[in-house]
Amino acid sequence: MPSLVDLVATQKMPRLSASDHVAQTLNKAIVDGLLPAGELLRQDEIAAHFQVSKIPVREALKHLEAKGLVAFKRNRGAVVASLSASEIEEYMDIRAVLEARAARLAAPSIDDAALAQARAHLDQFASATDSGRWSELNWLFHSTLYAAAGRPILLAEILSIYHRVERYVRAVLPIRTEMPKTVHEHAEILAAFARRDPDAAAELTRAHVLDASASLVDHLNEHRLKGGNK
Repeated sequence: MPSLVDLVATQKMPRLSASDHVAQTLNKAIVDGLLPAGELLRQDEIAAHFQVSKIPVREALKHLEAKGLVAFKRNRGAVVASLSASEIEEYMDIRAVLEARAARLAAPSIDDAALAQARAHLDQFASATDSGRWSELNWLFHSTLYAAAGRPILLAEILSIYHRVERYVRAVLPIRTEMPKTVHEHAEILAAFARRDPDAAAELTRAHVLDASASLVDHLNEHRLKGGNK
């Protein structure tokens, strides 16, 4: 897997356990599209690349399995997991419910400092040019608003689903028509929070996630249809 060689060569070893380091690097490779869906993840090769035993590699793969990024297939071993259009749509439907709930709880009590921070994330999102940075800033924008709900378990569940679909969202955000629409929807959500309006914050958030879901599923179906016609 040459992409892993490049990643390991360019990254300094952080102060993490071996399994955490392997998991973080593989996570980034999967989300960035360097390791495509269905790619076989050979534990002995990964261990050799990272110069560790197979034990932390196995632990890392199990961690990524829990995040929905890796699947263990009978007679094959670990592979990069894939999601069908219907699975993505279901995950996004769940996100819409959870995020609308978080928005409704957070909007009445959000403070000016959090609003200013969310506005800064939105400005950075609008001017960023890298899909990875878009993804990071998108989460920072939403999570900064939701934090006022004081529901860490709810936020963790939203983040878990976010991780599962992030690599697919990254494929859609760079599309020319999607970015202006996303920025506009973010601005409307922020305005609702600034008014401390829980109903508007919840409804705009729900509609925003469902709209992203529709764009994502359409893009995925179109991409797979073209691939099948080759």
